[in-house]
Amino acid sequence: MDLTTLPFGNPFDDDKLHEECGVIGVYGSEGAAALTALGLHALQHRGQEAAGITTFDGKDFHTHRAMGHVAGNFDSEEVIRRLVGDIAIGHNRYSTTGETALRNVQPLYAELASGGFAVAHNGNISNSVKLRRELIRRGSIFQSTSDTEVIIHLVATSTYRTLLDKFIDALKQVEGAYSLVCLTGEGMIACRDPLGVRPLVLGRLGDAYIFASETVALDVVGATFLRSVEPGEMVVVSPRGLRSLRPFGVMRPRPCIFEHVYFSRPDSVVDGSSVYQVRKKIGAQLAIESPVDADMVVPVPDSGTPAAIGYAQESGLPFELGIIRSHYVGRTFIQPGDQIRNLGVKLKHNANRAMIDGKRIVLIDDSIVRGTTSLKIVQMLRDAGAAEVHMRIASPPTRHSCFYGVDTPERSKLLAANMDVERMREYIKVDSLAFLSIDGLYRALGEDLRLDDAPQYCDACFTGDYPTRLTDFEEAEVPDQLSMLAERMI
Repeated sequence: MDLTTLPFGNPFDDDKLHEECGVIGVYGSEGAAALTALGLHALQHRGQEAAGITTFDGKDFHTHRAMGHVAGNFDSEEVIRRLVGDIAIGHNRYSTTGETALRNVQPLYAELASGGFAVAHNGNISNSVKLRRELIRRGSIFQSTSDTEVIIHLVATSTYRTLLDKFIDALKQVEGAYSLVCLTGEGMIACRDPLGVRPLVLGRLGDAYIFASETVALDVVGATFLRSVEPGEMVVVSPRGLRSLRPFGVMRPRPCIFEHVYFSRPDSVVDGSSVYQVRKKIGAQLAIESPVDADMVVPVPDSGTPAAIGYAQESGLPFELGIIRSHYVGRTFIQPGDQIRNLGVKLKHNANRAMIDGKRIVLIDDSIVRGTTSLKIVQMLRDAGAAEVHMRIASPPTRHSCFYGVDTPERSKLLAANMDVERMREYIKVDSLAFLSIDGLYRALGEDLRLDDAPQYCDACFTGDYPTRLTDFEEAEVPDQLSMLAERMI
């Protein structure tokens, strides 16, 4: 389902940054498609626009792709029965490049000279426009508007002899971020970009190997977590077994720091750290930096909950569910109108009036993007009788767009890029507003502070310190073509 086709947009958009996708690969398990579908269910939070699965039965490739959630598209026995084979890859999509259309739904598949090749991609190629232009000039014919298809054409046109060497040659030409799982007639290839911006893990289920964006997908299918795929590592699984290659040289890793703040599920482990525990530490650090004389700590559910628990424990204030979230909000066919539009947020969040009436509230959320939903939630608390509302944000201000697989509004729509904290406080209409410092975020992650000459994470959305070239943006005729690229752009 494409929510942009609703009569008045998506009234349930909770004003967050959205991850571009989740990937999973299963090698060597009977009924690989069923395991892949289960894993995609666990990764649904990473992309709700579309989903797809491709399998290989030793002779033929089989694909099913559909718009909307995994549930309803891959719960059918008939669909799973058609996806024959003991090897499968799957993908959940949230578009950051390419239009919302079935032709952009992954896995993408092509018949190459060496045979079938399917790929599922989490990330964003920041020089895809330039590469695409060059490939079209040389005769390539594209079937989608997704940056991922660039990889397929680079493989197809490579002059190297073996498919693996062609694939390595292709990836050496791309910039940006990628975690990939690929399906070929020879086996499966999984790899992570040299900076490790996007996550990828490896697990084992009996004799089968499983790759996934997050460990929660391994948990759901009953697999044992073995390790993270390392930045710059390529893992090849075939009938000969598993082998690890490092074809890109060694670089200092810069994994995405926002995986710990918001993107990953709290029950996942990312690069060796429990996401839930890190978010509690973030909340505790926030309480140290920005204490409030108040009656209770209230999270914006569900994303602000772990940080609010940490804030409450550190501050000694009681933690209360002052806002209740509905988990059953779906599509609506109510006709547009200002009254309905303004009430949309209440379908998802509602104030627990009996708990907050007359109280001084510390409201915890993970981030502020446009600020539109924050404004509505604060007003909802005031309407329910809150005496004071003090907002604390469990990350630094989001001032810069992301080019690495995250759907970020153009800078002109990022509240923190256009207002200082005091003006933001006035806009959201809170009694006080404070953000976690960048050094505080690093401390919560176990680092003493951000090392400006060699930062340990990709924190460009906060600092503007991008770890790679941004060729397409840098070569754009107009600086704000960033926004055009971001809004066009899986």
